[in-house]
Amino acid sequence: MTTLDATVSAAQAATPAGTIARFLGNDRAYWRLLIRGNVLVMVTLGIYRFWLATDIRRFLWANTDVAGESFEYAGTARELLLGFLIAIAILVPLYSFFFIAALGFGPAGEMSGVLSFVLLTFLGHYAVYRARRYRLTRTVYRGVRFLQEGSAWRYAVCALFWWTLIVLTLGLAYPFAQARLERFKMRNTFFGDLAGRFEGSGLSLFLRGILMWLLTIVPLTVGLFATFAAIDWATLASVSRVARDDIMGWLEATGLAGAVVYATVTFVWALLVLAILYPIFQAMLLRWWTSGLRFGEIVVTSRLSTAQVYGVYARFVWYAFLFSLVAGAIGVGCYYVFDKVVGQEQSLFTEIVATVALLAGYVMVMLGYSTIYQATVRLGLWRCVTESLAISNISALERVTATGKASSPIGEGLADALNVGGI
Repeated sequence: MTTLDATVSAAQAATPAGTIARFLGNDRAYWRLLIRGNVLVMVTLGIYRFWLATDIRRFLWANTDVAGESFEYAGTARELLLGFLIAIAILVPLYSFFFIAALGFGPAGEMSGVLSFVLLTFLGHYAVYRARRYRLTRTVYRGVRFLQEGSAWRYAVCALFWWTLIVLTLGLAYPFAQARLERFKMRNTFFGDLAGRFEGSGLSLFLRGILMWLLTIVPLTVGLFATFAAIDWATLASVSRVARDDIMGWLEATGLAGAVVYATVTFVWALLVLAILYPIFQAMLLRWWTSGLRFGEIVVTSRLSTAQVYGVYARFVWYAFLFSLVAGAIGVGCYYVFDKVVGQEQSLFTEIVATVALLAGYVMVMLGYSTIYQATVRLGLWRCVTESLAISNISALERVTATGKASSPIGEGLADALNVGGI
């Protein structure tokens, strides 16, 4: 049997100095997996997505190599389906209660919308923590299972508190929230009996990102204030009841012309900021997060570059652009054929056919973009992050003892039902 030292030496010989993490997955195999899976998702009206999620995880886990050995994903699609059904059984009565409360409880019902938002947000954070526990207990490396302890309810309270601060501070509390929540998760994370911890500093993330915050939030806030301040609300209310034949005069008199200008400039700035700064922010966040991970004596650092993340998103934009051209050409062609075959005939049957065709086309286009995103951004970031890692003191794995057992899939199902799930 190959020793760990020999394995490490072989891995280091095949990869850059100091790097013992690699991603061995083949892009074409992943594309085939996604295309086949999304076609089956469409044919089965979404049911196959549990099997697709399982196949994706098995592919990513099995092709992630650390010190010459790959990870193993031990979860099953049936577990995901069962967890989702249990979550639906919990959420449907809850949704029904809030719906009935909004209709029949008078003033109290008017607050049901706010209460439902707060409660579902709280449940979303609870589900995120439970889903992470599920995925960790299904992740095996060298025959040892990862574990997660700690209270999901406590995590949800902390997360709700921190996200409230993030909103109230217009994002300034985000770095400190991330640091505190990651510490909570990692101090309850174990690899066998080897305890994890997180040493990333919220202050360091804040200092790295403050310039991006100034370039993003400040102009957007000023733009929104300028947009609303430009409107003459009194004039708008007084002329809204009379006929407005002179549209341009009405826009000038009410201040809406200036508001449209401010809103347009703000929107364009938001798009530019999103396109230029988001990859920088994501690279910075991923580098900060991975470099803060610790398991006992094991220290993880990351050399992820911003250029790598830009490359990942550029590839997505290019593939999405080509797909848009092809989908648009097919859509125009189908419309032309349908118009020629059906002609100007108007009937219930033709309306049903047209509606079904539009719905099917929409679903196919959305699944197409989803496939491109998963095959470019998700896989690309996974590969870049994995291959940027340098792991020190990995010999500590020799002393790890396997403990714990697999957890319930209900949290994963709840996260899926609330649309807060992840890989």
